[in-house]
Amino acid sequence: MNFLAHLFLSGESEKIMVGNFMGDYVKGKKHENYKPEIQKGILLHRSIDFYTDTHPIVRQSGQYFREDYRKYAAVITDLIYDHFLAKNWEMYHKQTLPKFVSHCHEVLIKNYLILPKKVKMFLPFLIKSRRLETYAEIEGLRTALNIMVRHTSLPDKTNFAIHILLDNYEALETEFHAFMHDIIPYIEKKKEIELKNLVEKF
Repeated sequence: MNFLAHLFLSGESEKIMVGNFMGDYVKGKKHENYKPEIQKGILLHRSIDFYTDTHPIVRQSGQYFREDYRKYAAVITDLIYDHFLAKNWEMYHKQTLPKFVSHCHEVLIKNYLILPKKVKMFLPFLIKSRRLETYAEIEGLRTALNIMVRHTSLPDKTNFAIHILLDNYEALETEFHAFMHDIIPYIEKKKEIELKNLVEKF
């Protein structure tokens, strides 16, 4: 799962949301340097990543992109699942996507000083561009992929990813919804995170 899904699965605690958002940038035992609720968010991020990466539905989705992306297929799947979450937001969250994103921005700005350096570097652009909202559109997804190409080791195969997505759109969207019906109960029951704004209980 990418940024939007991690924020969605954080529940109502602002500190857990912050920890979950920056989880990729806090390695090893460095989470112990933060206050308990931030630590909980970082560990929640790791749990979400492990659950997602080992889930058979997600692995099935990754197979569409395996030929060209190989080990990066899971990265592409994460971002594409964020696309489907943004596109179908009203199915999962009572608040509108723009309002949710604005709230997340406010929380992250309020906690800016405790964010890792790398997060501080990209956060202003993410906020200014409203990138989490743009995931809902194919061109927004394309932009996000191109940003990752420029700033990470992701191969420059964006056109291939979009082509595969469009060719298998219905199947991938169905897999996304099936996965959401699994991960939401996992977060609420196993990780004890209350998702008060769910449209329906799973």
